[in-house]
Amino acid sequence: MSADGLESSSAPPSAPQKVGHPMWLLAELTYKCPLHCVFCYNPIDYTNTFNDELSTEEWICVLKEGREIGAVQLGLSGGEPLMRDDLETIIGEAHQMGYYTNLITSGVGLTEPRIKAMKAAGLDHIQLSFQDSTREMNDFLSSTRTFDLKNKVAQLIKQYDYPMVFNCVIHRLNIDHIDKILDMAENMEAEYVELANTQYYAWAHVNRDHLLPTHEQLIRAEKIADEYKARLGNKMRIFFVAPDFYENRPKACMNGWGSVFTVVTADGALLPCHEARMLPGINFPNVRERGLKWAWYESEAFNKYRGDDWMQEPCRSCPEKTKDFGGCRCQAFLLTGDATNADPVCDKSQHHEVVLAARDNAARKSNVIPSKPISFRNDKNSRQLSADGIV
Repeated sequence: MSADGLESSSAPPSAPQKVGHPMWLLAELTYKCPLHCVFCYNPIDYTNTFNDELSTEEWICVLKEGREIGAVQLGLSGGEPLMRDDLETIIGEAHQMGYYTNLITSGVGLTEPRIKAMKAAGLDHIQLSFQDSTREMNDFLSSTRTFDLKNKVAQLIKQYDYPMVFNCVIHRLNIDHIDKILDMAENMEAEYVELANTQYYAWAHVNRDHLLPTHEQLIRAEKIADEYKARLGNKMRIFFVAPDFYENRPKACMNGWGSVFTVVTADGALLPCHEARMLPGINFPNVRERGLKWAWYESEAFNKYRGDDWMQEPCRSCPEKTKDFGGCRCQAFLLTGDATNADPVCDKSQHHEVVLAARDNAARKSNVIPSKPISFRNDKNSRQLSADGIV
């Protein structure tokens, strides 16, 4: 044992990880979006691939190959997937292939003729996002005037007999409104509510000083959510997802790199998680060059962080590594500059002080406007941030 409490020698390598099939495929159909959310997880340099989207035929080929290797859940996302005129066609083809289809949408563009056509095409599930419980904050956070439209879309979803799946990304600017957000969801007769605290990648990473709540805010919000859970039970199931920055152990990101989940981006890149393309030194395959099956089983990119041979200490000898797989590679890279480091969220990590400093900074600045202006997701900011070299 070394002086810092870590094993001085690495544990023997485990047996090679058996690679199963991908169960969940996320199709990021487009990076186009009418909203300009300050916490958007799409890449900040999305303008580089803005006009290079896969065609309808290419998407159908991707989905067919996904089913052939075992994928059963299909998320239709973006940007805003409703920006694609062929969305109904893609839904219909996916339904015929046997996918369970989930539309993840802001609601902008979901008219009655379109939802009627999607219902006929076999769409199984719609997840509708709000930014807050009030028109003012909802429209500020998305830099749009969409609150009233979203409410109309919520009514359409109920009218067409879909379960109301209500999503709201939580952060410092709306976390104190948790009770009002839940009241709104209850009034809409939502069956499911996801209060997903912001994970700090992409645009949220750029805006972290504006968005990271204090620990006190988080505790208060979770207490309120628990009270609503107790009162409503299965009438409205509430899922409160805490931000990594206030945990002492990292989440098992995507259940492990290349384990059950794959992303196909608007321009055809194949990724093991939403943000993986930020990682340097990895040549991620593209469906226009190599197939999904080859990418999943054979590519260096999907095999890079499977198993534990890549791990450094303390992960390599940690008995918990089979639970969290070392945490998030993208978060490790963003916060330490090395994707092979232990996720700094873990209090065993040599870099945990980076997370502690972020918590302290949030506490100190809870009533202070950060000096750096908030950056909304739009073409101008995307180009500027790319030019500045911000990951």
